[in-house]
Amino acid sequence: NRMSRQREARVAVYFDFDNIVITRYDQVHGALAFRREIRDGKLKEAEATARLKAARVSVEAILDYAATFGPIGLSRAYADWSVPFSVGYRDQLVSRGIELVQLFPLSVRLKNGADIRLAVDAMEDMFRLQDITHVVIVAGDSDYVALVQKAKQLGRYVVGIGVTGGTSRSLIGSCDEYSDYAALLGDEDEDDVDEIEFEAPAEVVPAGRTRRKPAAKAETEVEAEAEAPVATSTPSRRPGPLLRKAMLLLNTKNDKEWQAASEVKNQMLRMDPSFQERALGFATFTDFMRSRANVVEIDDDGPIRVRLRAPSASA
Repeated sequence: NRMSRQREARVAVYFDFDNIVITRYDQVHGALAFRREIRDGKLKEAEATARLKAARVSVEAILDYAATFGPIGLSRAYADWSVPFSVGYRDQLVSRGIELVQLFPLSVRLKNGADIRLAVDAMEDMFRLQDITHVVIVAGDSDYVALVQKAKQLGRYVVGIGVTGGTSRSLIGSCDEYSDYAALLGDEDEDDVDEIEFEAPAEVVPAGRTRRKPAAKAETEVEAEAEAPVATSTPSRRPGPLLRKAMLLLNTKNDKEWQAASEVKNQMLRMDPSFQERALGFATFTDFMRSRANVVEIDDDGPIRVRLRAPSASA
């Protein structure tokens, strides 16, 4: 009925992306390192790329955590997506269904006004989408305190995600729940962040120049491309690590050792909607979990429950 639908959790996620990238960089490389090394161009390209990768942000880890509160109804990331350190994240974000909101510097100090635009959009979304129950703000700026307070007044549960040392104490104290970004990371997230390339894509052409047309392809080459299957842009995550990550998140969330199998599957689907046990050759989700006996053990004496194997038993 209508009341039960209203009580179902639905999550909106907002990234102040420049903020999270810069504060993570400063956490890894030292205070104000981003301004000196990247923004002011003090490093050679190869060294800057290496240092950016060492401080890269796992979007997947953040979204996985957000999904523990319920299905993600909308997600937006705010940044100047034309600058090299943001360009490397664009495909990763788009492949996960995140809307990219383009911002431009409003002054010589390079402040792009993300906090204002994000707050305005979030307020509009809360009035327009009454089924949004949780608001996740990935940022550290104290300017978001007013947004958090208003969202709570409107009955939303507000979750903050930020970087230690780069997040305002007033913002942390205003949220219903706060998590440090580093605490969300696991071994499974390394595959995600390794995909990122911190270089401007080849198709970006400087102003005043024209793009050179590619050479014509041979007829046989065109025919071969037409016959080849189209690869999906977002391949399924590996099922074993996906199951383990879902279990870890649920254990942290509800502090229970045993999890209902149905809730485990729901969490996996929130993290990767393309997961299908039948596509992996299993008739049921329980059969799939049995095939991952090195990751979990099952209790089928009554409603099916599952728990993580001890680390020593994991392959």
